[in-house]
Amino acid sequence: MVEEVKKLLLVCHAPSPNTVLLRDAALSGGQHPLLESIECKCIAPLQAGVDDVLDCDAILLGTTENFGYMSGALKDFFDRIYYPCLEKTEAKPFTYYVRAGSDGTGTCRAIDAITQGLSWRQVLPPLVCKGDYDPRFAERVAELAATLAAGVEGGLY
Repeated sequence: MVEEVKKLLLVCHAPSPNTVLLRDAALSGGQHPLLESIECKCIAPLQAGVDDVLDCDAILLGTTENFGYMSGALKDFFDRIYYPCLEKTEAKPFTYYVRAGSDGTGTCRAIDAITQGLSWRQVLPPLVCKGDYDPRFAERVAELAATLAAGVEGGLY
């Protein structure tokens, strides 16, 4: 019996060396060697579109906190996919991480509002990496991505 390949979409904004490390950690986690039937695709928010969202089984979003809000690139992604995906992606499993210089509250609130409007299903709590950059942030992002991927592969979401 051939297992169905599930698709995990990573939409991660990575404008700095530290956020590139987080994006790469997310990709590494989503491609964990123990995951045998997951295809993990990472696309920058300005390049990701409706077809990418419609074609995946789950989404991991990654963003910086910019002036107490999500990055403009992630907001642009939502602006472009919102109405075309509105009734076609209900209950889409997702989670997200935020690289926050402050506390991440406004960023989380904004992402939560948009994804609730889309009726997506948040299956794991968001990861907020606050304050000065800590190399352990990458480990936590990789774990978040691997956990999401394993849940999708195992049919939990």
